[in-house]
Formats: sequence, structure tokens, C-alpha cells
Amino acid sequence: MKHVSATESSSRGDARAPIGRVLVLADGRKPSVRDLLQHLRAWLAKRVEVQVADDVRAFADLPPAMRGARPDLVVVLGGDGTILAAVRAFADDPVPTLGINFGRVGFLTSAEALHWQEVLDGILAGARSLEPRMRLQAELHTHGKAPTHVVALNDIVLTRGAFQGMLELSLSAGGRWVTDYRADGLILATPSGSTAYSLAAGGPVLSPTLEALVVTPICPHSLSHRPIVIEPTAELVLELKYSSGIATLVVDGQGFFPVQQGEQLRVTRHPVPFPLLAQPGLDPYRRLRDRLGWKGMIEGEEPARAGRPTHPADDGAL
Repeated sequence: MKHVSATESSSRGDARAPIGRVLVLADGRKPSVRDLLQHLRAWLAKRVEVQVADDVRAFADLPPAMRGARPDLVVVLGGDGTILAAVRAFADDPVPTLGINFGRVGFLTSAEALHWQEVLDGILAGARSLEPRMRLQAELHTHGKAPTHVVALNDIVLTRGAFQGMLELSLSAGGRWVTDYRADGLILATPSGSTAYSLAAGGPVLSPTLEALVVTPICPHSLSHRPIVIEPTAELVLELKYSSGIATLVVDGQGFFPVQQGEQLRVTRHPVPFPLLAQPGLDPYRRLRDRLGWKGMIEGEEPARAGRPTHPADDGAL
């Protein structure tokens, strides 16, 4: 059986290689996930070889040699945090990944829990498409140590400690100085991450398959410092010019590294996007409307048109 690599799949836009082995990664702390897991395991076992791990974060921390054979498909049961842990597990060797949403929001998940069988039926039959998601790679250059290498799907954040004052940060892009910040921190986000911490800090929403970088300051001292969108080919260099204590580099909300005054972070686009699977025909803007609770309608459109309820809160989307 020929495996379709992440690079090949992303360039084709549709991974149609046969699936013989499926890995299910789950957030087993959630009762609803545990309830579905038994049914899902039995259903998959009749069709493919299946492996199940009900603690995705513990699985991600295992050495690769202890994770079993490489799967053709990863199915994740949980929310965005569970997806990010699964992405971390396969950061060096991405596998097409489908998220089934059991979280509060679920921007990275494609399928709702009620429709898991229908979605997986289609995927195993070949009806699947990819949303290749841009990632970031970064090097943290610390005093007297080898650089620390990290990879992120959502964001890389440099933030102050709980009991220290503002950080002073200098940002350059493509070898050109952008500005200096006095802020609680700075968020460097991908389009996938534009709907995460960056959005909460006032950043823009980007189309998920767009290639761009978003720089969003956290509580900046100057009101003129606003989020900016930068071309994906630019290398970003972030220097911690002043800190009254040890700041923290946070990678996808799950990896934490101390940063001291004078140290630098160099961030570039990762050469291999991560192959998240989407349902064929999935409207990314519908996902935004549902997840963010947008209740508007096209001007002149009747509320009852195309089966829409009179009151948008009655559609049960959220």
C-alpha cells in the first residue's frame, strides 16, 4: 500500500490512498468521549486495523518508537486542545487527521460527534479532502545553550510571568525592523491560530488555508500598536529587550520554555503544512458562523429561505 505523504497530499488537495490502519486519539477525561469510543472502536475494527489511545497528551509524550506502527489516518475525539496534542505527536511526520468535535468551540475539528459514522464512512470510501494548514517553526536562541527548536500549528506566544511588569520586545520581519513593543506579550499566529488566542487579544480572523502570519500584541502599552498580517516568507525575529523576570515561550498552549532578557526567537513558516481532513464541501464560513455565533444574514434574504428558521437562535447550530 502506498502512503501519501503530507507534502504530496497537500499538493493534490485530496488524499485518496486506501486506508488500512487507523489511530484513534481521544480525550478520555470526557464522559461523552468515553461513551462513543467503545462504539467507534468496534465499528472501525470491522473495516480496518485500529489502535486506540484514550489519553492523547500522554501518547504525544511517548517516544516515537513506543507509539506503534505509523497509521494512515488519525481520528481525534475531543476539542481543539486534543487536536493540537495529536498534531504535536506527529509534528515530524504528519498524518492526515480528522477531528470529531467534543469541545466547546472546535475550530480545528471538521465533524460533529452526532455524524461520526457518516463522515468516517465517506473517508474510508475515499470521499475526503484536505485542508493543508500552515505551521510555524522557531528557534529560541538562549545564552550559552544550543538553540531550542519548536513547531506550532496555532501560535507561538512570548508572555510575561504572572508577577512581573510589561515586557519590552523588538520585532523584525525579513531583516527589517518593524517596531518595539511594551506589552504583556506578543502572539505570532498562523491562520489556524487566528481564531485562538490571537482572536481573544483582538486579532483578525484569517481563512484557514491562507498562508500568512499574524502578529498580535497582548495588552500593549501604546494604543497605536495593532495586530498586523505579514507575508509567510518573512523570517520574524523577536528579541526580549527587557524583562523584570523570566518570560515564557508558549507553543500551541502546550509547550513552555523560559526566556531571559536579551534572548532571541527566530520564526519561519514550516516547509510542510499539516494535513487536516475536512468533509467534502464543508463551508469554512459556515464553521465560522456556527463557532462564533454570527447571527447576521445576507441583505434582502428572507429568514425562512432555504429552510432557515425565523429566529436564528432556533437553528441548533451552537
